[in-house]
Order: sequence, then structure tokens, then C-alpha cells
Amino acid sequence: MTAHARSDVIRKVTLIGNPNVGKTSLFNALTGLNQRVGNFPGVTVDRKSGRFTIDGNGNQHVTIELTDLPGTFSLFANSPDEAVATQVMLDDLHPDYPDLALVIADASQLRRSLLVCSQVIDLGIPTVLALNMQDVAIRKGVNVDAEVLSAGLGIPVVAINARTGQGLKRLKEVIAWTDRAPLRPFLQQNQSDFRFMLNTSQQAFSSGKGSAVATSTLSQQELLEFRTRQSLDRYEAIDRIIEKVQRQHDARQPSLTEKLDRILTHRVFGYVIFLGLLLLIFQSIFSWASLPMGWIESGFTLLIDTLRGILPPNFVTSLLLDGLLPGLSGILIFIPQIALLFAFITILEDSGYMARVSFIMDRLMRSLGLGGRSVIPLIGGMACAIPAILSTRTIGSWKERIITILVIPFTTCSARLPVYTLLISLVIPSNRHLGPFNMQGLVFMGMYVLGFASALLVALILKFLIPAGTRGDSITELPEYRPPRWKNVWLTMWEKVRIFSWDAGRVILGVSLVLWILSSSGPGHMPWDKDPDGGLKLEASWAGQIGKSIEPAIRPLGFDWKIGISLVTSFAAREVFVGTMATLYSVDQQDDEAVSLRERMRAEINPQTGKPRYDLAVGLSLMAFYAFSLQCMSTLAVVYRETKNFKWPLLQFIFMGILAYFASLLTFHLFQ
Repeated sequence: MTAHARSDVIRKVTLIGNPNVGKTSLFNALTGLNQRVGNFPGVTVDRKSGRFTIDGNGNQHVTIELTDLPGTFSLFANSPDEAVATQVMLDDLHPDYPDLALVIADASQLRRSLLVCSQVIDLGIPTVLALNMQDVAIRKGVNVDAEVLSAGLGIPVVAINARTGQGLKRLKEVIAWTDRAPLRPFLQQNQSDFRFMLNTSQQAFSSGKGSAVATSTLSQQELLEFRTRQSLDRYEAIDRIIEKVQRQHDARQPSLTEKLDRILTHRVFGYVIFLGLLLLIFQSIFSWASLPMGWIESGFTLLIDTLRGILPPNFVTSLLLDGLLPGLSGILIFIPQIALLFAFITILEDSGYMARVSFIMDRLMRSLGLGGRSVIPLIGGMACAIPAILSTRTIGSWKERIITILVIPFTTCSARLPVYTLLISLVIPSNRHLGPFNMQGLVFMGMYVLGFASALLVALILKFLIPAGTRGDSITELPEYRPPRWKNVWLTMWEKVRIFSWDAGRVILGVSLVLWILSSSGPGHMPWDKDPDGGLKLEASWAGQIGKSIEPAIRPLGFDWKIGISLVTSFAAREVFVGTMATLYSVDQQDDEAVSLRERMRAEINPQTGKPRYDLAVGLSLMAFYAFSLQCMSTLAVVYRETKNFKWPLLQFIFMGILAYFASLLTFHLFQ
């Protein structure tokens, strides 16, 4: 090698720590956009990894491969996520086994954060401790001396602020050049015994559907006694260290977080404030999104009218202007509402408020057979059921996890939002108010409350139907209140809108293409045949024939054959309903002037009654159907992947389908 040749060193580093200590912020700050998301080998737990390079002395450069392990309070696992973290740290043959462990701790909750750090030290892995949230600790009247802590633990300790980037340069340097094991074990014990007990606990967890059970080597009681004794010994040693490194200020006034928590976590006012926030959010979504939605709708109308005047009237033009563009416009018009919904959710999460919602609902959840760890997945279902189901991996109890997975699809996800918005705008006048509140926003919120209440009711029923399992432990973390990071809010909005547009757009384009062909052709005519009476041609098409064949089954619900076709196509994804209706009404229109979907549906007349097709009864009946039906193939696939049994998604699909039918039937006849 020449004197100027570059020497690269690659080091594997795992990032480990408690939940809510800034682990994700630190991972993002270190890796930037150079990240990959996959699965850990053999399991479905998400694996997030990234790379960054550190310039060393001379021509040597260190490339760090950083793997973000699931948050864990202890290496003695209580959930599938925690079991993955333990497996990576224990198995030196694991592809992610680290050259160095980067443990992140919350300086304001140092005692709790040091438990997992002490366990990593006793595995003999080179370890660096990143001491985060010093600013929060200082506001609580606590100062932590990083140098004294380093001497007490026998490992390098670097004070950082993951949100602002303070201390990250020094942390990178320490990560690059720390290659020795800790100076001494944390507990003076046989390291092989500690590894043996961790391995035994892992085997017990894996064989017990998420709970520690007896093994051929040790009984459940012996495992429990060892874990308890270990925790007590470690906390005694941690307390001795904290006495030396932590300086408490004089008596102080209660912090802002403590003052707010007295109100926001109150057993009565907490629920009232949460419902008030939901009401404000849904009122805002309807009012603030109306203007940009109108712009998008007008833009597509202008585009279609312009292209219709330019392009020759042929097969391709009809496909584009009567099939693809109306289908896309029907779904993309709802981007402003999707963006606002995720903006509000991100603000609530980033500020620390969502953790309080989880806390106040814990008592209610336990009465329904669920635990505190079920709250966040259920609330997450308001955005999308798929990541919400994946987040149930943190639930240690098999029974609680199965129940949570089965009821998450009842919560109102963002895919239902376009359906509800379209139907509410059709059957609820925009100028109707209940006091200061717009009725459209109230009905919109009512659908979300209905979904969540249904999930809780079904959970209560399943509590008595599913065999009992070992109850999982639950720790509800209450982070400090912080101003939301507006950059994070913007990036989350952008990412969610991008994913929604891409995923929904691909499905809509495919469905619109097939639907246009089926709607424009049929027995005796083809898409390129001219027919001035688009309505008769549509009824005689293949799509019309399919819709007519299922119409008798759905007529009691107030639905016609067009709605029937949309119900079938939306089994791919709920939001496809809107795109399908847009395509059907575009093919059905009998003039060349582009008209919005809402205007076409509002003008539709029921030939049997002579009244508008989409009256209050039909609109609410349709919303009831979509509130309870499981029309999302991706959700069914994820349920199977998480449960590894076809029984659960099949039962889930059948039960929700039957419930949706009869709920829709009841709603239609109540409001008819």
C-alpha cells in the first residue's frame, strides 16, 4: 500500500436503549438519509440500519454500520421486539452482532436507563454510553457528571443532545476508536452464568408464545427468581453510582410537565380534553382542506376539458379522459385532508401528548382484556392499520396481542377518510351547524369515535372467547412535553402523502384501466364503438352486468349496481371506492364537459323513487358498511404474517363482513 492509499475500517455498531430516550433522533442524526429498513433474520421485526463515515488520522477512515435495535428496558425479554434486541447482543454468530454497543440513556431518568447498560457491560462487548437529554435533567434540577459516570461504569460516556446535534462530533470520534471491552464487569459474578441465564430466558420466551415458561433446565420460578435477584443487585449498584455522579439542586417549583400532567392525565378531565382535541382536529380538517381540495378538483376538471378539446376522439383518448384521469382525480383530491391528519398526529406524538393518552386509557384497556401496550397500536390505527399491527410486537402477552391485532382494523384509518369525506359532503349540508360546530366535522368525528368504540367492544367479547394466556407487563413512558419539531412534522406529512399517493395511485390506475375496459365493452359492443347514450351503454357493459348480478344482495342496504361494483373493487383498498365511482360516472356522462364526481353523484336520481340516489339514509348506510368491513388485502396479509395462521385473517374478514352488512342494513332502514 502506498503512503497515500486510503485505508477503510468497517465497524458494526448496535444502538440500544429504553423506549423514548431519543434513540430514533440519535439514529437519524448519525445516519442522515443513508438508511435502510428491512427485517431481522428469521423474524418480522423491523430492522433499521444506516451508514456514516468518520475521518480518522491520516488516510484512515472508519465506516460505521449502525443498527437500531428495538427499544428495551432489559435484556430479559418480555416482548418479540425485546427478544430480538437480546438475541443480537447474545449471539456472536448473528449477522448484526456488534463490534461495539452504543447505549443511549436519558439523563433525567438515569437510574432506569442504566439497567440495560449494565447488562450490556456484563456481556463483555465494547460499550459507549451516550448521555442524552441533559437539558431536561437540568430543568428537573439534576446535574449529571459524565466524567465521573464514565469512571464508575468503566466505559466512555459522552454527553449529547440528539435533537440539536450537540456532542455528536465527539460521540463519533469515541465510537470510531473504542475497541476494548469494559474495564470491569458491572456485577462481580461469573459472566458465563449471566449469559447462560439470558440464553435460557430467551429459549423460554420463544417457546411460550411471548411469556416465560418452564424449560428442561430451569423451572419458571427459578427463572423469575434469578431475574428478580439480578434486577435488585443491579439497581443497588446503580444507586451507588448515581450518588456520586448526580447533583440535585435546591428545592424547586413543579415543572411545566408536572403541572400539565395534573390536568391532562386526570381521570375525568383527561378524557374531556382528548375528545375536545379530536373535535378541533376534525373540524379543522374539514374547514382547512376545503380550499386546496377545490383547487385540485378544478385543476383536474380544467385538464380533462383542455385535453378533450385537443386530443382526437379515439380509443386512447377515452381511456385517458374517461378512465385513468377521473380515477386519479377521485383519490388525489383528498391529499390535503390526508396531509392535515398526519400533521396533527405528528404534532401530538412529537409533543409527548400521545403518551398521556396511552396512560389515561390504560385502566379502560385492562378492563377489556388488553394492556397499556395495546393503546398505541389502537391509536396508530387511525393512521394506518398495517404499521399499527406491526407495532403490536411490543406486547408480551400472546392473548393481548391477538386481540389487539383483530380489533385494530375497526379503528378509522386514513384509507377510509376519502370515502367518509365524499359521502359526508354529499348528504350533510355544509351550512348546517350544531352550536359553533359544523355538522360535517361532527359526523366525521363521530365515525372515528364509532370505529374506536367498536374496537373496544369487540375486544371485550374476544376477552371471553380466546383462551387465557400469561398477562404481559406494561410500562407507560411519559416523556417531557416539548415543542413539536416542525421540520419533522413537514417531513412526516410529505412522506405519508407520498406513500398514500404512490400506493393508492398505483392501485387506482390498475383498477381504472380494468374498470374502463369492462365499462366500455360488453356483449355486442367494444370500447371503440360510439354510443351517444353512455348510460345505456354502461348498464349493458360487462361491468354493468357484474353490478346487476350482485345488486339483489345489496339492494336492501340502499345500494345500486354502481355502488356494488365499487364495493367489489375496493376490496383491494378502501380508497379505491372513490376512484371507481369517478371512473363509472365519467364513462356514464353524456356530454363532453368535465364535471366533478360530487356534482355527478349529487345529480343522480333514483328511478324508483324519483328522489336523489344519495340521500341521508344511503350515505350513512355506506359509511356504516365501510366502518365495519375489512376491505384491505394488505391488512389481511399482515395479519397472517404476524399470526402465522390463516385462521385469524379468515375469521377476521368473515366476522367484519357480516357485521358490516347488518350494520348497513340497520342504518339504512333507521334513516330511510
